[in-house]
Amino acid sequence: MAVDWRGAAAPSLVEFEELAAQAWERLPQEFRAMCEGVVIRIEDFATDEVLKSLGIESPFDLMGLYQGVSLDRKSVMDSGREPDMVFLYRRAILDYWAESDETLGGLVTHVLVHEIGHHFGLTDADMEALEAQASTEP
Repeated sequence: MAVDWRGAAAPSLVEFEELAAQAWERLPQEFRAMCEGVVIRIEDFATDEVLKSLGIESPFDLMGLYQGVSLDRKSVMDSGREPDMVFLYRRAILDYWAESDETLGGLVTHVLVHEIGHHFGLTDADMEALEAQASTEP
């Protein structure tokens, strides 16, 4: 059976925000409660300044970024700062997804957990355990 792809389109920024929200809701409640104040943003690509600061040449090579001070490095002296943010880069994630066997929701969850993991200073094993808890997709 042939599939008619003429009407297909990549998820928009708004639809991608919904995917991220669903991934967020699948994370354990106690983990989400600890993330209070972390802002999750969806952008098509990282800015040129971010790419340059990280030494990344192609915007397709960065799927997500944690920007802020991780909890293991915060101090009571920190004040007047921008909120901690997790950026998910839609176009880079879509490009990776097109070449992988992962579901888009699974990939969004993976990137989200990885970037939030930086906020908490989690190990790779910790992040894998969180991802496993959130792996059930609707």
